[in-house]
Amino acid sequence: MTEIQIEDVVVAGVRSAVRMGGDRDAEEAVVLLHGNPGSSEDWLDLLPRIADFARVIAPDMPGYGKADRSESFDYTVEGYARHLTGILEQLGVKRAHLVLHDFGGPWGFQWAADHGAQIASLTLLNIGALPGYSWHKFAIIWRTPILGELFNFGATRGAFGFLLNADNPKPFPKAFIDRVFNDTDNGSKRAILKLYRATPDPGGLTVALAERLQPLRLPALVVWGDGDKYLPVRFAQAQAQYFNAQVHVLPNVGHWPMIDEPERVRELVLPFLRAQVRSAGQGVTDLHP
Repeated sequence: MTEIQIEDVVVAGVRSAVRMGGDRDAEEAVVLLHGNPGSSEDWLDLLPRIADFARVIAPDMPGYGKADRSESFDYTVEGYARHLTGILEQLGVKRAHLVLHDFGGPWGFQWAADHGAQIASLTLLNIGALPGYSWHKFAIIWRTPILGELFNFGATRGAFGFLLNADNPKPFPKAFIDRVFNDTDNGSKRAILKLYRATPDPGGLTVALAERLQPLRLPALVVWGDGDKYLPVRFAQAQAQYFNAQVHVLPNVGHWPMIDEPERVRELVLPFLRAQVRSAGQGVTDLHP
């Protein structure tokens, strides 16, 4: 498998650690966006395998992983999309295949809607357009002043792991829980509160962005765990309304399918991305029928 490197990219004074591999001169890239809580390490299983056939880029977005926790950053969906724009411009990416998870979905949708000529395909892991969505229990806490601060800043490692495992069909690897907990420092906790409090209606937002993308009839791979307690599996089939979508529901899998079932996710994602990258490489200007 191709080696993955980590480099810092600074956009408007805010640094992101970016994992990347493949042909660095290629103007087309597979771009993977993590969610909350998460980082580019969520993609460690996929990154080197994608790099075998495509340029691949996975940033730690502000507030997460090894990225800055800048107090001046705009912790909104639009702010994250602008940050992504700056990263891709600096790296010379002019066409992107987005792989999205959790809040990476709204961030990526916003970028794609604002750069319709540059978006080539979507791979959606437990995220997408969310018609009628209501916030999950932890988001409600984060969005509540004082309660969100007490919940975030009072969390211990044991409680953090217990809560994650309690909502998942199977226990997470300890290394995953430890990594996410270690990354969720005080700066990250403040960023989470700002982001959730700046996003009042994720359902309406994602639908509005998907409707902007709908005329492109983008090819999309949808992979959704049927045991997701935060983004229910009922939203999986809804993606076919907006995209030229292949939908796969994974049994006994929760919100992080790439952690729960990395081999199964690999079996679905890699062939899809190979086909999309190959189509673009052959000079096909319209990747969908």
